Amino acid sequence: MSQPKNPRLQFTDAERGDLRLKEHIRRADKAADQADAARKKIPKQKKPVKQRTVDPATGKAKTRLRFEEVDKPAPVSKLTHAVQAAPVHAAAGTVHRKISETEHDNVGVESAHRLEESAEGGARLAAHSCRSQKLRPYREAAKAERKLEQANVNVLYQKHIRQNPQLASNPVSRWQQKRAIRKQYAAAKRAGQSAGSTVKTAEKVAKAAKKAAEETKKTAGFIWRHKKGFLIVIGLFLVVCIFLNGMSSCSMLAEGVMSGLGGSTHPSSDEAMLGAEAAYAGMENELQSYLDSYESTHDYDEYSYDLDAIGHDPYVLMALLNAYHRGGWTLEQVQGTLEMLFERQYTLTETVTVETRYDEDDEPYEYSICTVTLDNFDLSHLPIYLLDEEGMSIYAVYIATLGNRPDLFPASEYPNASQRQDYLDYDVPPEALEDEVFAAILAEAEKYLGYPYVWGGSSPSASFDCSGFVSWVINHSGWNYGRLGAQGLCNVCTPVSPANARPGDLVFFKYTYDAPNPDGVTHCGIYVGNGMMIHCGSPISYANLNTSYWQAHFYCYGRLPEP
Repeated sequence: MSQPKNPRLQFTDAERGDLRLKEHIRRADKAADQADAARKKIPKQKKPVKQRTVDPATGKAKTRLRFEEVDKPAPVSKLTHAVQAAPVHAAAGTVHRKISETEHDNVGVESAHRLEESAEGGARLAAHSCRSQKLRPYREAAKAERKLEQANVNVLYQKHIRQNPQLASNPVSRWQQKRAIRKQYAAAKRAGQSAGSTVKTAEKVAKAAKKAAEETKKTAGFIWRHKKGFLIVIGLFLVVCIFLNGMSSCSMLAEGVMSGLGGSTHPSSDEAMLGAEAAYAGMENELQSYLDSYESTHDYDEYSYDLDAIGHDPYVLMALLNAYHRGGWTLEQVQGTLEMLFERQYTLTETVTVETRYDEDDEPYEYSICTVTLDNFDLSHLPIYLLDEEGMSIYAVYIATLGNRPDLFPASEYPNASQRQDYLDYDVPPEALEDEVFAAILAEAEKYLGYPYVWGGSSPSASFDCSGFVSWVINHSGWNYGRLGAQGLCNVCTPVSPANARPGDLVFFKYTYDAPNPDGVTHCGIYVGNGMMIHCGSPISYANLNTSYWQAHFYCYGRLPEP
């Protein structure tokens, strides 16, 4: 009998007693039982095999013929049969057309022809049914093999995570690890190895984790040996933070800082930046391919999808890399950072729900529903979580200037904000537009509806963040304050009560993100009346101030001085 394609995995008593592995092992055993049962249903045949034996007494060799039971080769598929039979069907069709051209002249010929066509159709239908019946055990066996492979890969992955809990990060990381195990599993099958040998994949991943841990330990040791120097650096950094405390905003202002930090031009080479962009886009393409082929690589009865769009802006990526690494870098040096950013940007969740349903004979069966969710956090939202105040200043300048390389990624979405996003629109009452100052503010603000949110952005060429948007609008509507942060805009306004707020006033919020100065203003917008504002959210859009979120974060209204 032929060897099974997916041998049954062997587990120790300790593994079978582990509550975290018990259910996964049960599923693997069940899948193996189902695969064995499916293989047994495949028709068998006797294959002659020559066996050479040597008589120990005489030393003479004898050749005996014995018969070994093997799987009967599967019949040709429906597609293959259709291709093979196409010439015959074409010839028959030609004959029938010729007869049809003259059959109307003879009733007997017409009747006989109709009977002949019916008989041929019935014969084809019977042959099709017979072929389908013959193919069924092979299809069922192949399906069972796929389920067994999936169960084996899953249990190997669970063993890997049990042995290396530090690697159980977000779903994208888990997906990458599981994919590596699946590749090793497939390689083992191709090599004719036992499926149990695929555990080497888990061991390889574990070794990588241990190596990373060792490197971390070495780094910690280095810091401890040079603790005095690091304490001096930390002290200087705290002094800078105190100095920059008043510059807290939705983005950290860069004026007066960047001059001492190397200017506004990307310090890395074009080759390195183009390579980093290609590497990041490659990871996105791989994720997209995984999702596009999801149903062909998984075996569930029903699928449900809730997927954010996959994509990023290369200028945001470059600004983030250069601010994070503080200077020039090579592709090899930022490979780990690219993977970290990818995991922070994308979160893939796969949830399987199993229902008990009943067939026509009222027999219960399991019906599995897989829900796949992909959340895109957007790269432009990550800087505040990854960079310190100095890094945010560097990042803001790179975003504002595009690193003085607007030609590097000419197809980028953010230069001139060529690709606007969907936004909430609103018709401001005509009576509010009777105020010429407010009308000028609104006309300028509405030019940018749909522009994406970009940390540090302060112009149409780089798009905007909240304070960058408000600063740009008022500076092009009669005022001249330059680029202010949210707190700075609040400081130049006179506070007004909600009852006295009017269109054209600014509105300020607190605690909308984890700012370095949490008590400062963190978000701002322009009030347009009737409880509505226009602001740079994600993207620039109108928003209702009466929602629970904005009410919870509301700080005050502010009125600008006369322009």
